[in-house]
Amino acid sequence: MKEYTSFDRVAAALDHKEPDRVPLDFGAAEVASININTMRRLRSHLGMSADVALDDLVIQTGKMEDDLIDRLNVDVKIVKPNKPADPNLAKYIGLQDGCYRLIDEYGMGWAMPEHGGKYYDLYHNPLAGAESVSDLEKYPWPDPLDAARFVGMKENARKVATEDKKAVVLGRASSGMWEHATWMTGHEKFFMDMLLNKKFIHALMEKILEIKMKYWGRVLELVDQEYVVISCADDLGAQDSLLVGLDLYKEMIWPYHKRLFEFLKKKAKKKVYIFFHNDGAIYETLPLLIEAGIDIINPWQVNCKGMDDTAKFKKEFGNDLTIWGGSCDTQRVLPFGTPQQVRDETKRRIDDLAPGGGYIFAPIHIIQDDVPVENIIAMWETLQEYGVYS
Repeated sequence: MKEYTSFDRVAAALDHKEPDRVPLDFGAAEVASININTMRRLRSHLGMSADVALDDLVIQTGKMEDDLIDRLNVDVKIVKPNKPADPNLAKYIGLQDGCYRLIDEYGMGWAMPEHGGKYYDLYHNPLAGAESVSDLEKYPWPDPLDAARFVGMKENARKVATEDKKAVVLGRASSGMWEHATWMTGHEKFFMDMLLNKKFIHALMEKILEIKMKYWGRVLELVDQEYVVISCADDLGAQDSLLVGLDLYKEMIWPYHKRLFEFLKKKAKKKVYIFFHNDGAIYETLPLLIEAGIDIINPWQVNCKGMDDTAKFKKEFGNDLTIWGGSCDTQRVLPFGTPQQVRDETKRRIDDLAPGGGYIFAPIHIIQDDVPVENIIAMWETLQEYGVYS
């Protein structure tokens, strides 16, 4: 049997072939990370130092260091941009009115309760009063080409692929286009304007698309490895339905996704794989997303309406899409189930999704503070036992 490196293993899976075992990601896709408190407990359980660096302030995830990557046989690493030299509107406010608060470079405000807070939530929408295209033109947008963002990216990506022999995920500099736009205006205003002020919505989406293209264009000028995964995102679904009707999505948002994905594949010097994080009950969006050019769907929330039947997905879309996630229900089973229930759920997903490749095992979104370490170990051990190709 061929001896696979992590790079080889992920490459085979992305090409819908069976390597020696199902590849594993913890933390390379930022939406497959672990809460910092949970990571401390996990490391202690494994007999490792519980001294964990904070990887992302807003979502409160712990940094996946090489020792934990090696201990868990993780196959993927992320290469992230740096902070820009010019912070634009960004500032850390600190403790105010019972919450830790910050403003990001786009002017959005985020807050986490002083007591019991697990991550930062959005509380300020800087474009809540914007109505016209001129309002957008006057807004102080950050510079996506700030040179500091890209320092070391080329070298880091090369090291991950050639020295560490891991697959590379290129991190994004901001959230998804649509979710970013809705955060800037507020959800109610954005959804109303999709019907009543379409000119404004198109102008806002064009602006965010322009920023995305500039950022990714520069990244892809620097990074030219094969089998690079480009991290994109936009949450299209709620627990039981899409956030907007499919026809309205196709009219107002999908064209921007399509243009971005086409740009990425045209700009890349070698073949790249587009990873698209898309929460919720999103089954009916898959044909449009495939047409737009995505290769990987994440996280595949099995507990949402229409998402439980992973065998159905494999039959209908398994030749077109790789699932990155789909490992174990992280809303109910992983935090509240017994280790045996976690094993049973995880084995079921492996049985459905692993055959023929096209599956990267990863948490279904971030493993939160309420997840017992024993359940994380049960999920990981089940992968070791049943995620091997014969």
